[in-house]
Amino acid sequence: MFNSRLYIGKVLHRRVRPAVHQLEYRVFSLLIDLDELPHLQAKLRGFSWNGFNVVSVHDKDFGLDESAGLRAGVEQALTANGMDERPDKIFLSCYPRLFGYAFNPLSLYYCYRKDGSVFAVVHEVHNTFGERYIYVLPVNRDTKIIHQTTSKALFVSPFAHMDMHYFFRLNVPNEKQVVVIRLHDGDGLVLTASYVARQKILTATALATQVVKMPLLSLKVVVGIHWEALRLWIKRVPWFSHVPKNTTRPL
Repeated sequence: MFNSRLYIGKVLHRRVRPAVHQLEYRVFSLLIDLDELPHLQAKLRGFSWNGFNVVSVHDKDFGLDESAGLRAGVEQALTANGMDERPDKIFLSCYPRLFGYAFNPLSLYYCYRKDGSVFAVVHEVHNTFGERYIYVLPVNRDTKIIHQTTSKALFVSPFAHMDMHYFFRLNVPNEKQVVVIRLHDGDGLVLTASYVARQKILTATALATQVVKMPLLSLKVVVGIHWEALRLWIKRVPWFSHVPKNTTRPL
């Protein structure tokens, strides 16, 4: 029995301005105890860590310092952002590579104390330009629902300028995992993105079942991003160029 878990659910995006637009698709993700990666590779058929397999997780897909390793990289990010508390456990929520390929628009690192409480969640955002950025955000004690907020620091979509703010609402993953992101500009809510999923015990059979059902998961995510971009363009949603924050201008 692993501490790591499999989650199966839906991603939903709903834009309310300047045009109403919605998308929904099914996905599965892993919640990985980083200390358990060698054990998963040894015991979970069809899974590899830093090697090719049907399902795999590669350190280089995450973090800002590929040489540090996942746990050390998260600890360095915590320290760099003024958090000296060392996590007892770190769980990574992500899409795995399928047949050698993955794209994670958002990965989450839940940082646990020994008493089982979460004191920080590190949000790692990737865009389709090959860039990544880490938001290191604290968690208030004794809260069942995690509320976090931060200014946008990475250009993600040509249909969203940089002068925006994220509002996150998460739970500590258990039987369900809930992630809700609201993106606001100076006039209020622009869009809401959410992931709601149910937990499954991580076994080779359960993982293989999801691969059979969604063998093109990673490709679906990337193709979906570009397909939805085309739909937004058709709806004449303003397009912004990929330039530094506070200097983004519509084309």
